[in-house]
Amino acid sequence: MLEISGLTVDYSGVIALDQVSLNADTGKVSTLIGANGAGKSSLLKAISGLVRPAGGSIRFDGETVLDQSPDALVRRGICHVPEGRGLFPYMSVMDNLLSGAHLRRDAAGIRQDLDKVFHYFPVLKQHRHRIARNFSGGQQQMIAIGRGIMQRPRFYLFDEPSIGLAPLVTREVIGAITAIARQDRCGVLLVEQNANLALDAAEDAYVIELGRISLSGSAAELKNDERVRRAYLGL
Repeated sequence: MLEISGLTVDYSGVIALDQVSLNADTGKVSTLIGANGAGKSSLLKAISGLVRPAGGSIRFDGETVLDQSPDALVRRGICHVPEGRGLFPYMSVMDNLLSGAHLRRDAAGIRQDLDKVFHYFPVLKQHRHRIARNFSGGQQQMIAIGRGIMQRPRFYLFDEPSIGLAPLVTREVIGAITAIARQDRCGVLLVEQNANLALDAAEDAYVIELGRISLSGSAAELKNDERVRRAYLGL
């Protein structure tokens, strides 16, 4: 579904991504792990049109999308759930969720997707009229994911969804992400600094170091790789 080949991102002479290539398919979670500053977020921004690459190609459903604008990519079915959530803090949960559906006109489908969000995150239904800033960090992350679901995308980019969350909430959030991939038959590229968490959730995995992919394979293979265990798993 998503094919990236030789992607390079250059911030005024600072190379953030250097000839990065990876594939992510529908119906499963692919993950990208690496240290802070390795290039993980830059890759997601390049895919979603927020950063213009200096070279390489990005193909989605077999068609090039390298030069398309962020709103055009949303219309094509790519959803970026950014680090930091990016909510409207003084709007209600419901209004934040519905903002994700602003390009849609299918009222029945919007209602169905609201039900889906509330199935994944029942606490949001219970408090759907409260303003977003009054929620915990974990609940705000749920709102951000729910807003993404309301776009009804075919491919999700998740940037550090577990950051700052308590373990119980983290499991709920990651459980929803894996369900989105496997039950809704969507593609997911999960960027995550918590390598143990990411490798447990994913089928395919890539390690990025200093802007380059250094390792790739199945998540199970990488979790047992001695280099990954030493550098990222603390083993």
